[in-house]
Formats: sequence, structure tokens, C-alpha cells
Amino acid sequence: MNEAAAGVMNRGHIPVIGVNFGRVGFLASISPGDLERGLERVFEGEYVAVELPTLEVRLDGERHVAVNDVVVLSSIKGRMVELAWALGGEDMGVQPCDGMICASPSGSTAYNLSNGGPVLVRGLDAVAVTFIAPHSLHARPMVVPRGLDLEIRNQTPDVPVTVIADGHAVADIGAGAPIVVRLGEQRSLLGTLPEATFFRRYRETFGS
Repeated sequence: MNEAAAGVMNRGHIPVIGVNFGRVGFLASISPGDLERGLERVFEGEYVAVELPTLEVRLDGERHVAVNDVVVLSSIKGRMVELAWALGGEDMGVQPCDGMICASPSGSTAYNLSNGGPVLVRGLDAVAVTFIAPHSLHARPMVVPRGLDLEIRNQTPDVPVTVIADGHAVADIGAGAPIVVRLGEQRSLLGTLPEATFFRRYRETFGS
């Protein structure tokens, strides 16, 4: 999903239906060749609106909402960072890596999936947490339910991290300051044609 569509979905009350003009288009249910008939069906009311959870990130006293993902990434290309992380107030240790992806179900099939993270089926009220190029054989992606805040702290004195919400850089954070990511109260609405179910789109997009 591109940034403009994510911005519309972020308003919460307007269903967004995708037309796949790209390569993957997992959330899209209309192909360019079927655009005219597909839009006719939509305007005739022949679509399903699916509620999807959003993400909320709090840092430096500010709050940002994302439809797809929140990414914490080393601000200096080629330099790893050490990220301390905690879930629900419980310390999970420090992980050297290039960054971390926090993905909603709608964002789990994008950057998260390409980094080996899990696909979250529509209907799950959870966030996928995936490290980017972890310098460890033991770092594994995790699926976290609503109610457990993820707190991230950059422990690298000389390398800041950039916090990115749905492709937009929202802040550069130095060592020590907390970055808190949680499932937000706001919901986004994805419009789909009735036959474009999650599992059918999964099979068509990722199947052999």
C-alpha cells in the first residue's frame, strides 16, 4: 500500500479499495484490466469493508499513527545499532541489528515479510515484531497481542536511529530516549471485492 492510500485509511471512516498497478499488490482486489467493471461493482455497493488495526508510536512527547508499519532504522547506512527492547514492561535484552520493524496485519506482507517476519491473517489484533539483519542466530520474529507495549531504546552512543511511520521519517532519536509502539484504538477500513478473500489473495500472490 502506498503512502497516500495509507493516509486516507488513517482517517478511519473511508474504505480504501486497492487497484494493483505494481508488482505484489497483496491488499489490492482489482487488476488494471478489470478496473472499469471493478469500480462499477464498488459503486453499486458490491464490496466488503474490513476493519484493520493501526499502530501508534509515541516519542519525544509526540504521537504518530501508522496503518502499515513503524520502522526503527539505523540513521547511518552501513552502521548497525544496539536496540534494547521490552514488552509489557519486561526486559527482552539488547539486540545488535540494522533496525526493527513493527507491522500491523495490513503491513505484515510488506517490509516485514521481506525480512522474514510472519504474515498476520486479517482479523488478528496483533503486531509483528521483526529485526532487520540481526547480528545473532537467536533473534526471532514475534507476534505480540494488544495490551503489551513495545518499548525500544537506542543503546548506540554514536549512531542515532530514524523512526519511520508508513514510509515517513518522523524523528531521529539518539541514545537512551524511549520509543513506544502499541496497537492503536483507531481502525482503518480496507475495501475488497467479495471474492478477494485473504487466503485467495495469499495463494495468488505467494503461492507457487
